Amino acid sequence: MTGSFKERLTEDVKVALKGGEKAKLAALRLISAAVKQYEVDHRVSLEDGVALELLTKMAKQRRESISQFQSAGRDDLVAQEQFELDIILAYLPQPLTEAEVEAAVVAAIAETGAAGVRDMGKVMGVLNPRIKGRADMAAVSALVKARLAG
Repeated sequence: MTGSFKERLTEDVKVALKGGEKAKLAALRLISAAVKQYEVDHRVSLEDGVALELLTKMAKQRRESISQFQSAGRDDLVAQEQFELDIILAYLPQPLTEAEVEAAVVAAIAETGAAGVRDMGKVMGVLNPRIKGRADMAAVSALVKARLAG
């Protein structure tokens, strides 16, 4: 990614504004508002690593909302949340494939010398900085647990 996350976001807002893309502009402004809120709450300037965590959290919220709206049969709201999720995902790194996640888990287990489920914290401690934002950490955790139990 060239430039910082905030520079890219600002540029994308300008392009959407000039292009009259109202829905995209609204979604970008949601991201921008979340960034500004974080900066005010924590009295810091948002760095790209923290932005990744913030966007991952926003994506997770959208996925949960989509699931709930689908259960309620609210296709109009599902479409809106999916649109916002797609915009958010464009700012996140490419997700890892199942094979890449599996390889990372195997490598982390070998690296830590984990022998059982009690060593799960060590393995997750190694994996977290390597794959956070690029894989569903709940699924990774379940995979690690299954590997260590078996």
